[in-house]
Amino acid sequence: MKNVFDITEFGAIGDGVTDSTEAIRAAAAAAAEVQGVIMVPPGVYCSGSFHLGEGVTLQGMAAWVYSADRGSVILLNDPEADCLVDITGGFGCTIKDICLNGRGLGNNVHGVKLEWERHNGGGKEDSPTIDNCRISSFTGDGVHLSRVWCYIVRHCLLMGNRGAGLYMDGWDAFVLDNQLSGNGNGGFRSGQCLASVTMTGNRVEWNRGGGFIFASEANGDSINITGNCFDRSGGPAIKAVIGKNAMLFNVTVTGNVFRRSGKPHGDGFEDIHHSSHIYLDHCVNWVITGNTFGCGEDDAPGGVISPEFGIVYKNVQSIIIRSNIMDCGSKQQNIVDLGNTREVVLSENIGGVIGDNKRWWPDPKVFKIN
Repeated sequence: MKNVFDITEFGAIGDGVTDSTEAIRAAAAAAAEVQGVIMVPPGVYCSGSFHLGEGVTLQGMAAWVYSADRGSVILLNDPEADCLVDITGGFGCTIKDICLNGRGLGNNVHGVKLEWERHNGGGKEDSPTIDNCRISSFTGDGVHLSRVWCYIVRHCLLMGNRGAGLYMDGWDAFVLDNQLSGNGNGGFRSGQCLASVTMTGNRVEWNRGGGFIFASEANGDSINITGNCFDRSGGPAIKAVIGKNAMLFNVTVTGNVFRRSGKPHGDGFEDIHHSSHIYLDHCVNWVITGNTFGCGEDDAPGGVISPEFGIVYKNVQSIIIRSNIMDCGSKQQNIVDLGNTREVVLSENIGGVIGDNKRWWPDPKVFKIN
């Protein structure tokens, strides 16, 4: 039984010009009949939106680099589409070793989209895997998962999208070893629900609005943020400003590097405290420990040195901030309590602010090694 379907056998041409939409859709339909593989050979294929069925794998040949698409590339060519790859109902589908490029077309067009009208809309775990892909230049989110139940995004570069690199509303997620770079509305952004999420080993850099942004309506718990590197976030690297009728609780922030967070854009921040590494509002049961924090400017000398503050919190309860390295961690104050807080434990957070000192890195003269 045939279960691998090469899109070129259906008429797709990888010359970067020819419209291959119908060929890709035909290959996808054939693969859906047998839970097979849609094979995308190296080349640049132009396409409108297409759907992956249950158990289907979209498989390319990975060769992408940070600055450009390489290998197997699919370019969006329909500005009226709502996404390039629709995986709603594609339970257990996989997208692997491929570049998806939105070319800045349309309005709020996502790269990969899963969207149910209600939570648990499919009645079982969605379980998609997106692995080793470069997803860039979409006017919406690179990956948009709305009311999703269980997924994996790993080893991907989600870059230069006008929305978030990755948007999630749902639960049971593994976000592992990705690069979330230069997106217009956060590297990661949550929706209404956020529960049981492991976020490990990601490089989160140069995203407008912030690094990991947890929405005001977010109700959620059990978030593990471990071993990530946050660099030059245009807002807090971790921003959890939760509304009065919601709560984000049981969260660990451990072993991360926070560098040059809180970069202002345009007229700056409405609240100067958003020039910070971490900003918490209406959060309960958080542990922030074993992290390093540092100021910095743009890669080219002369940029704004940020952030103004290190960890800022208000309206919180049962928070531990312990054993963090904060030397040259901020310009004004490393830990800021804005009030209405209960049971906050602060200890062993060492290091001072830089103040008006132009040096934003530790002075090597203070180290004495025999």
